[in-house]
Amino acid sequence: MEIKGITVGPLEVNCYLISDTERKEAIVVDPGDEPDRILDLIEEGGLKVRYIVCTHAHFDHVGAVPELKEATSAEIVIHEEEGEVYEAARDMAAFWGYDIEPLPPPEVLTREGDEIGAGGLRFRVLHTPGHSPGGICLYGNGVVLTGDTLFAGSVGRTDFPGGDPERLKDSFRRLMSLPADTVVLPGHGPRSTIGRERVENLFRDEV
Repeated sequence: MEIKGITVGPLEVNCYLISDTERKEAIVVDPGDEPDRILDLIEEGGLKVRYIVCTHAHFDHVGAVPELKEATSAEIVIHEEEGEVYEAARDMAAFWGYDIEPLPPPEVLTREGDEIGAGGLRFRVLHTPGHSPGGICLYGNGVVLTGDTLFAGSVGRTDFPGGDPERLKDSFRRLMSLPADTVVLPGHGPRSTIGRERVENLFRDEV
């Protein structure tokens, strides 16, 4: 397994390209902007992208989905409770002064416990609402991709439509139950580990 992270867009979203380097298959997680840079990574690796996974559908995490879909024909994955947020992403972008292309409809509406894979890699879907209703994390192979549910030292905000502080507390507790050596790959900022977040995350005193 190889994971390449690239920070994209004015809101500095971490987009991840996860690949089975032997079978040359990959997953793209949270392509928020700068599709050309993401596609260059895919081309450099000679990869076939199977899925475009959105941990949630705020505009800064989905802005490059149209271009990636057109270039790769990969299936778009969102949680089944994230449809309204996905449909509203373009309007949300405009409200913040940004412009994104119309989003193609998702092919896969995932739910808790589903598996998403490429080549020999498998990741389990953890439904972790709070920042958004259909927020998900991908867990497997010693890592957890947390989107805007969990950051190094903090958590996602809950004041957007569909945000819920109590659900975020439940999601945080759930993530803290993962093995301590699990590497945290968040939607913004530096990577961490679950063990470190149990000790250092400022949100731990809220739950």
